[in-house]
Amino acid sequence: MSIPTTVFRAGMVRGRSELRHTFTNFQDLWGYIFPAGVLLVVMLLQSSATVGATGFSLGASTLPGAIGMGIAFAGLMSVAGQLITEREDGTLLRNKAIPHGMTGYMIGKIVLTIGMSVVSLLLLLVPGLFIFDGIQLDAGGVLVLVVVFVLGMAATMPIGAVIGSLFSNPTSMGFVMLPMMGLIGISGIFYPLAKYPEWLQWIGQVFPIYWLGLGMRSSMLPDSLVTVEIGDSWRHWETFGVLGAWAVLGLVLAPIVLRRMARRESGSAVASRRERAMARMG
Repeated sequence: MSIPTTVFRAGMVRGRSELRHTFTNFQDLWGYIFPAGVLLVVMLLQSSATVGATGFSLGASTLPGAIGMGIAFAGLMSVAGQLITEREDGTLLRNKAIPHGMTGYMIGKIVLTIGMSVVSLLLLLVPGLFIFDGIQLDAGGVLVLVVVFVLGMAATMPIGAVIGSLFSNPTSMGFVMLPMMGLIGISGIFYPLAKYPEWLQWIGQVFPIYWLGLGMRSSMLPDSLVTVEIGDSWRHWETFGVLGAWAVLGLVLAPIVLRRMARRESGSAVASRRERAMARMG
């Protein structure tokens, strides 16, 4: 059996084990169910409002964007948060000591994050199909949804790993969360981006969150809703291109940054972080 196959299988086993643990842990399950419930309630409250002159429910039109936002959040914030936490508790150092341990570790995180994202997507999509009128998901829509999901994971997970490599303790996540909330606000998730000032439109279109929302809207909403999008188009090729570009950028940067981070990991560094963590709690 070759080493790459061994490493791949070990990573898959690790990922499945972590998924099984998270799906049997009440606190983790609540972390899936509560945000989905809040978003569904917010969208229900928006149902009486309409999108421009289309007469289409604002709540229903928000559902696909919220699903796209969830994919981005899982890929960026979940990966970054796990990496930061497991640097502090010594998990990364233990994996570094094993041949190809970091590779297996990252494969496990990919499996875990994709599994978490699928569950989060279904917790919004399945109730949303019953609650909101006008959502349509035919075979073509399912294909677009799957392609956008895969590209979204590829575009966000490596960047999440890069972000996680730059910080050494979980309290630093606040520095990431605030810009993330700002990007969500200008990415057309809860209100059409075309209604924003042009300079904000350009900023929003740079980052994956907008394109994930647009791709999901194109897969679920009727063609009449395209009139509220920039350029009156779903811009499928632009969506695939931008998400693909972010995926390439992340896949180039992530291995470099992760290798540098792993080289700096040592017993003394972990001990120092643990002391700082104890001081924070004490």
